[in-house]
Amino acid sequence: MSIQSPLSALVRNTLLLSLGLVLVACSGDTSSQVREVERDEYNTDSKREQLLRATSAAGTSGGITLFGGGAEKGQETAGGGGLGVNAFLWRATLDTLSFMPLASADPFGGVIITDWHAPGGVSNERFKATAYVLGRQLRSDGVRIAVFRQVRGPGGWVDAPVSTATAAELEDKVLTRARELRSQSAGR
Repeated sequence: MSIQSPLSALVRNTLLLSLGLVLVACSGDTSSQVREVERDEYNTDSKREQLLRATSAAGTSGGITLFGGGAEKGQETAGGGGLGVNAFLWRATLDTLSFMPLASADPFGGVIITDWHAPGGVSNERFKATAYVLGRQLRSDGVRIAVFRQVRGPGGWVDAPVSTATAAELEDKVLTRARELRSQSAGR
């Protein structure tokens, strides 16, 4: 049987107390917090505006061109500077989902993820969307949107079903907006 010194017992008890405090501090319920849209989120320095500026100079090929593009507008360099997403679909998706706060966007992979959004006046329901721009061509199957819904229950936020028509309606709006952007671009 070993005898512990009072100092080692004090150190051990202090470490255990510190670890317990850290665990208690980290276990706060943050799931009930709904992110409010900030005023500066839609200013010219917001993530959304930076992405729109970066993709607005795309050529007529429908792709996003990096490092100066080709000799003419819409021509890509032989080095493969263009990305694998359609610029019209990308921009249209950002425009269509602009009512929801933007969590992240990857123009290289064609993925846009929104943050949770509670419709005006509703405090017990929130939505989130993930959009995938799937190719370089403006086609009806070029974008897929997944919509997630949660309702506040007695134990916090709980996943709830979403009508399949909701995602289809958003996809249709994206395609309509992409066609508008393409026709505007062709008119220049």
